[in-house]
Amino acid sequence: MGRNIRKRRSPLAVRAIAASAALAIGGGGLVWANFYASAHESNSARNTTKAAPAQVATIQCPDVGQKLSNVPNQARGQVDGELATLDQQITAAYQRLATTRDAQTRDASFVQNSILTPLKQNRSVIIDRIKLEINRVGGKAPGWLDGLSNCTGQPAAGQNNGGQNNGGATAAPSASASAAAGANAGAGAGASASASASAPAGGAQAGNGGQAGNGPVAADFVDITKVQPNVARKAQIGAAGSSGAFSTACGVNANKKFNTDNVIVAPGVTNGAHHLHDYVGNQSNDAFATNDTFAAAQTSCANQGDKSTYYWPVVRIQNGTQDFDQNNLGGGKELNVGAIQQVRQAQIKFVGSPTSKVVAMPKFLRIITGDAKTTTNGLGNANAHWSCTGFENKVQLTQQYPICPRGSTVVRTFAFQSCWDGVNADSANHRTHVAFADAQGNCANGFKAIPQLTMRLVYGFRAPTLANGQIKNAFAVDGFPEQLHKAATDHDDFINVFDDALMNKMVTCINNGQRCK
Repeated sequence: MGRNIRKRRSPLAVRAIAASAALAIGGGGLVWANFYASAHESNSARNTTKAAPAQVATIQCPDVGQKLSNVPNQARGQVDGELATLDQQITAAYQRLATTRDAQTRDASFVQNSILTPLKQNRSVIIDRIKLEINRVGGKAPGWLDGLSNCTGQPAAGQNNGGQNNGGATAAPSASASAAAGANAGAGAGASASASASAPAGGAQAGNGGQAGNGPVAADFVDITKVQPNVARKAQIGAAGSSGAFSTACGVNANKKFNTDNVIVAPGVTNGAHHLHDYVGNQSNDAFATNDTFAAAQTSCANQGDKSTYYWPVVRIQNGTQDFDQNNLGGGKELNVGAIQQVRQAQIKFVGSPTSKVVAMPKFLRIITGDAKTTTNGLGNANAHWSCTGFENKVQLTQQYPICPRGSTVVRTFAFQSCWDGVNADSANHRTHVAFADAQGNCANGFKAIPQLTMRLVYGFRAPTLANGQIKNAFAVDGFPEQLHKAATDHDDFINVFDDALMNKMVTCINNGQRCK
């Protein structure tokens, strides 16, 4: 793949779009309230007489970017910029929702008239621009795009998509976790939200909606010792399979390379992720990095032939601690608060296919695994795996965070898509050029098996405590503010910048059944 020539918005243009989106929604900028989110209440006697509008927990908007799987190459840069603007609009609308709880209890139509209707109007403008960009280069914008402008208020009851998949638990939450929502009454829906800049957005709020009021809640946690084993047996490696493995050591981000960009989904857009990422490997990853930038960069990997970039949202402990980004976009200003936790181990390994040999990944292949927006998208693309040391071969959770027993600590694992279409290093929605193998390990639709990236992140913080429906010292993954810091929103990103010699070594190693570094 040659030089990335997508057009990019200037930083000034990006800032202008962000500001106009916030003002158009009526948000007045990204100043966040510290409120008790009564939207997370259920099964509570105190809650039965509250007005319906107070139960709107978050905003649900169709994910335009995920549905747009066919965009001409010439339009992708501009379309990605417009999709980033849609995210900015949702962020501003959620801020409006978060800071107007008192008005919502007094006016049953407030959310619809003052938040959702203006949001729909602003989204329609951006969707029209997306259509224009596609048509301008000779493509044909799909007619169904017009139907994606409408957003709805998401009640607390709609936040659980039911069941687990991708290795998640099928067990119900523990009794204490299930009762948590009923104990989360806090200050009540009638409490006036405080938008004071001096309000401690990092203040601990125990079980009533997490810090800054948007999660996690007690029901998002489960004692892992009470979950039935749910890890399926792996497919057996056949005679035609590839049983080797290749490991690369890239550190734990000890040099603290962070940013809130995402060059895959929002190239050229500062704060395109709206949450903070840890980076290992390539040291030049930001919103404006090109393929040439990546190729010329330094790497934290021990083998200098691996300049790949590996990045994931940080985990924070919500104990009232204010970290360096407390007053930054993507950090405290967008409700990602608490003490950032550095991983103790970041194990990166590429493995083979049970049914075939693997082929080399194309240079600059981009893969996103998981979905940062499962709270509104559902679990179709969820690929979160949460567990504890000593339990990884027994229990993997998708929709809840584990509470680990003494002597055990939290582990996040990722198994990336291992099938490639054989042509494209990326796709319009950053998904359709790669796919998961089936349960037996086969790639469908003519896709080819590539080395499967697996990652294991081990932490060392102490377990939160759950008592009387209250969670203390909760931890949560960073995310888009309207996604309420749910466990299922965990995701991971990768861009292949292995040099040809090392990639060929990896493929040979895996296909020959060896263990290499």
